[in-house]
Amino acid sequence: MSFESLSISDLEQNNAFTRRHVGPGAAEQLAMLEQLGVESLDQLIAQTVPETIRLSDDLGMAAGIDEAEALAELKAMADLNQVNKSYIGMGYYNTRLPNVILRNVMENPGWYTAYTPYQPEISQGRLEALLNFQQMVMDLTGMPLANASLLDEATAAAEAMTLCKRSSRKKSNLFFIADDVHPQTLDVVKTRADYFGYELVVDAASNVAEHDAFGALLQYPGSFGDISDLGELIESAKARDIKVAVASDLLALVLLKSPGELGADIVLGSSQRFGVPMGYGGPHAAFFAASEKMKRSVPGRIIGVSVDSRGEQALRMAMQTREQHIRREKATSNICTAQALLANLASFYAVYHGPDGLKRIAERVHRLTAILALGMADKGLKTNACFFDTLSFEADAEVYERALARGCNLRVMNDKGANKGRFGISLDETTTAADVSELFEILFGENHDLNILNLDDRIRDGEAIGIRADQRREDAILQHPTFNRYQSETEMLRYMKSLENKDYSLVHGMIPLGSCTMKLNATAEMIPVTWPEFANMHPFAPLDQARGYHKMLKQLEEQLVEITGYDRVSLQPNSGASGEYAGLMAIRKYQESIGEGHRDVCLIPSSAHGTNPASAAMMGMKVVVTLCDEQGNVDLHDLAEKAELHAESLSALMITYPSTHGVYEEEIVEICQIIHKFGGQVYMDGANMNAQVGLAKPGLIGSDVSHLNLHKTFAIPHGGGGPGMGPIGVKEHLAPFLPGHVVSPIESLPAEGAVSAAPFGSASILPITWMYNRMLGRDGLKRSTEVAILNANYLAERLKSDYPILYAGRNGRVAHECIIDIRPLKEASGISEEDIAKRLMDYGFHAPTMSFPVPGTLMVEPTESESKLELDRFIEAMLSIRAEIHRVENGEWPLDNNPLTQAPHSQADLAADEWNRPYSRDEAAFPTERAKSRKFWPATNRVDNVYGDRHFICSCPDIESYMD
Repeated sequence: MSFESLSISDLEQNNAFTRRHVGPGAAEQLAMLEQLGVESLDQLIAQTVPETIRLSDDLGMAAGIDEAEALAELKAMADLNQVNKSYIGMGYYNTRLPNVILRNVMENPGWYTAYTPYQPEISQGRLEALLNFQQMVMDLTGMPLANASLLDEATAAAEAMTLCKRSSRKKSNLFFIADDVHPQTLDVVKTRADYFGYELVVDAASNVAEHDAFGALLQYPGSFGDISDLGELIESAKARDIKVAVASDLLALVLLKSPGELGADIVLGSSQRFGVPMGYGGPHAAFFAASEKMKRSVPGRIIGVSVDSRGEQALRMAMQTREQHIRREKATSNICTAQALLANLASFYAVYHGPDGLKRIAERVHRLTAILALGMADKGLKTNACFFDTLSFEADAEVYERALARGCNLRVMNDKGANKGRFGISLDETTTAADVSELFEILFGENHDLNILNLDDRIRDGEAIGIRADQRREDAILQHPTFNRYQSETEMLRYMKSLENKDYSLVHGMIPLGSCTMKLNATAEMIPVTWPEFANMHPFAPLDQARGYHKMLKQLEEQLVEITGYDRVSLQPNSGASGEYAGLMAIRKYQESIGEGHRDVCLIPSSAHGTNPASAAMMGMKVVVTLCDEQGNVDLHDLAEKAELHAESLSALMITYPSTHGVYEEEIVEICQIIHKFGGQVYMDGANMNAQVGLAKPGLIGSDVSHLNLHKTFAIPHGGGGPGMGPIGVKEHLAPFLPGHVVSPIESLPAEGAVSAAPFGSASILPITWMYNRMLGRDGLKRSTEVAILNANYLAERLKSDYPILYAGRNGRVAHECIIDIRPLKEASGISEEDIAKRLMDYGFHAPTMSFPVPGTLMVEPTESESKLELDRFIEAMLSIRAEIHRVENGEWPLDNNPLTQAPHSQADLAADEWNRPYSRDEAAFPTERAKSRKFWPATNRVDNVYGDRHFICSCPDIESYMD
């Protein structure tokens, strides 16, 4: 068809975003369909997706629009936000991310499109950045061990509570929380404690030893600004055998004695103010540090130091990496997504500023606070005597209104009465002397007669410093060379680039991880994240200042309601695992409301994600595993039998659809009906929603609740292991039981029951999904799903003659992913799925998901964003690897010395003087012409996992090793 014959609407459609999001063009799709023996996408979908669940109508959404139009529409909403100067504090502060880090990490797809570093040989860069994060946290907290981040400060506090319990020898079920802990933290800890069966007591920190508790949570500095005598509190608690967790502030710890020095067992908090924008609540990396005795129980991911097959130092994720997948229903944590990208930002912030720069920032923040406090005292306004950056005081209620009129937000610490209120002011890195002068005018009027320079002179002479000499830090911090070498922008740029060069990401090629959709994160979707109107909003700012945010959030909820078929969506859970927890909580609260709180049995198929049984266990549920048949489907007879057996106590079924085995189960509607028949609710894990959007709706299939992995199906990038978002959709009867929020209540929900620190979780990344949905629109969303199914079936078809495809659905089709069974090959040749995974690196690919959900297999998910050219490159690699396995089977290469068991091959291998291998260096590093033309070099040889666990080190290597 000639362009002259097209109408203007046709021409505009050809400019649609869908054409750029979907990898295979029209000609490529036709070629792939021909390979599958079908004439159209419609025919393939009819053969693949059960008719009982297929939608008869298109999604009730608008057509997609192009990038410029969508950005303009979203910018108009962003402009509705009023970004005041924030003095609210409460764990969220204005900060300045150095531009060199902003441009080269936060806005760089080489960093934000990388996957969790399960394959360390091609992840050494981000592993080093995360190790720096751990070292930074260990130094500042004074603790010997730190993990690589958790979701936010509040959930980290909840994890600390459970760690205290399992580390305690006491039979007590009581957990103590100081009454100056941040209220949002208290809210989340209360939620978590309810279903663990813990009793909470909230009291003054000074009374910690008066309670027979197994653990205690203290805030240092406190939420109202006070710096307590932490050492005395910890000593009194330990005299009662109480484990002590301390929620703290990294910038304050630059100046204050560390909780570790003062005896804490656990130290946690948020690294947000180390350069990460507030973003209306996130994402931000929580930090979590603990004593040496707790190292095998610490939740989340820990980066450890090991060696590779050449004996060279290499990094990897250490033993606690996937606790929930190993321990399943015995797990005490369902942590899955961390906040790797944000932890990296915070670590680079510390590297760039170094110890002297951080101290300068901390001293400046504290000095301005001291100037403010001294001026307030001169005017008779009493504040807390000991402080770092936060002052609390009583003042006329009109002070708050005067602040608003000047574009400033103060914290309201209690309800403003007719005449008086209690308020807070928290200063930060961005505060200037002019801001302090403005605060004086807000507090005392324009004729206040307070002179900043005179007040500063008095402080330098030793008056009213806010931190007593015995509270000040005396030990050195951040002495490792990494934190002292890169203070020039040139050196910092080169350091970050050197790390980026060690990592494989979507900028290099396909990441075919099954169940963890690594699709295109379009640049247009990412742009709004750093808009100041979204980035610089405090999560507890007055609602009328966030009108743009709430308009966008409302539209996103409406989009997701339409896509899922549910009645309401909560955007609060900030990971898939958190979404699971929130969804099960809604089920349990609903059942309690109708007098069926005794229902506590959760049926889970044997193929389920590891977080499913972990989440159920955390909700106080008893997990009963149901069987799968030989085709990988839920065994309907076994399910019905167990549902009937537990009919009196059946609470829920957790099921993934399409199944974790990569097929659409034909009986899914009947499965839902069985559960409902016996009084249970259906939780449909949304990890595989990428194969439903536009074709089916979980809310119409029969499920009651699902979480949605926005970092998978809806294009939020993985960031090397986080951020993620796991909103939940629910049917109407569950809607009243969605998570609320105590600080910033959510419409029609109770002001409690939060699962995340902020009311909308990691709100600043939600524009990504809004853009994704808006640009693809009704037709593009459906086409994305169809092509995801096409790509997966094309791969399966091309590979099945050389590799067994473990499971297939109707007509021999798979859903959006397929499982390759390596077990027969391993039995015949001795080559394992790990050998194939490592060898793929030599061909320029990230490995598929290894040994999940079935040991000895590889699960491949190509997504809709990969072109036929890239799929063919992967197929070529897999077929070439199969030919290599034949050479091992035939005895041409010995099992202990061949390209697969020696993979991956590094530049050090090729540069070695000796080469005692039965294959050439060319075969090792350049197995195909395409591998040669776009070579990606693994940074290390195969990493020794056993060595790393036996010689556990989670800190930066010592200076001698670093110099060597």
